[in-house]
Amino acid sequence: MTSTPAPSPDTASPSESFLRQPRAVWAVAFACVIAFMGIGLVDPILKPIADQLDATPSQVSLLFTSYMAVMGVAMLVTGVVSTRIGAKRTLMLGLALIIVFSALAGLSSTIGAIVGFRAGWGLGNALFIATALATIVMSARGSTAQAIILFEAALGLGIAAGPLLGGELGSISWRAPFLGVSVLMTIALVATAVLLPRTPVTTRRTSLADPFRALRYPGLLTIALTALFYNMGFFTLLAFTPFPLDMTAHQVGLVFFGWGVLLAITSVWVAPILQRRFGSIPTVLVSLVLFGLDLAAMAIWTDHKQVLVVGVIVAGAFLGVNNTVITEAVMGAAPVERPVASSAYSFVRFSGGAIAPWAAGKLGENVSVHAPFWMGAAAVAVAVVILATGRRHLERTQTPAAHSRAEGELVAVADAG
Repeated sequence: MTSTPAPSPDTASPSESFLRQPRAVWAVAFACVIAFMGIGLVDPILKPIADQLDATPSQVSLLFTSYMAVMGVAMLVTGVVSTRIGAKRTLMLGLALIIVFSALAGLSSTIGAIVGFRAGWGLGNALFIATALATIVMSARGSTAQAIILFEAALGLGIAAGPLLGGELGSISWRAPFLGVSVLMTIALVATAVLLPRTPVTTRRTSLADPFRALRYPGLLTIALTALFYNMGFFTLLAFTPFPLDMTAHQVGLVFFGWGVLLAITSVWVAPILQRRFGSIPTVLVSLVLFGLDLAAMAIWTDHKQVLVVGVIVAGAFLGVNNTVITEAVMGAAPVERPVASSAYSFVRFSGGAIAPWAAGKLGENVSVHAPFWMGAAAVAVAVVILATGRRHLERTQTPAAHSRAEGELVAVADAG
């Protein structure tokens, strides 16, 4: 009787090889799950903060504006920092800043203080997120597409769980989600310190000018501008919808939990299938058109809570597809290092995330409750025009990625564990 030898690394199946990622990849992926939970934790408490601190929707929306504005500018320096102190130290610095500023926000008593501490939180998130994506892409075994699915799975899992936990904690106090973020980030910091090996400082140091130089490439500029206007629609949905919903923190948490679950499912399983079958640009264009129509429906029927609930949850499907495909497109849109491309892209797109929440709040206060959603729909329409016009610059470098359903399932199981 002969025994069957165990498969060697060279003969192992693609799915087995994909699971055997370096320890660094799993450590960073775990930290990403915790980090992305911090985004959704805050959303269910926007209206309670406004009610208890006597703030207007536009004032509360500044929690997103200060966060996104600082994060966008900080993206320009993430490459400079990481190439000088190494990826691990940059990740840990970012996590440490989030821990401190989220705790301070939870202990604050004025809307101005919370807005200010959210800005510091955005700085920490910029250092962590940009470095995390680059670390996973550069360290993971397999294709860039597989690494990005891993990152998007962590994003989806974190975003899905965040509102649910935020709703539960927000039922106790609006302060609890902020303090919860601080606790979760402490766990992520310990995990990163213990599990992630020391990363060497790169020999080539990037400069502040590198991201701006990268934007000279038409492909990267097209993707970045598309994401800027798409993010205006996304953050209108995220920052303003809790006000016309007028529900408890727990109920808003459940609505955005459904949104996050659908986002996670489509980003891991549906996006790769669509991308393989139709290509990157057609997939993004269709998802943007559908998202714009969804916002338009919410604008027409804003007075009907059922429509808003369905609109928020359904939007998760379009956002999940768009996030996965457009993130991968960035990595091949310009002949520059991936961290530089990521910094340039993020700087431009986060501008939309900074403008939209405040503008939506002002429109809701001074025009009508319908106006913010019309603004979001119009911004997404601009994104469609930009991508359709500039697609020739991307089609020269972009080809559909070879994903599989099995790969998506493996990522989801691994991250959930």
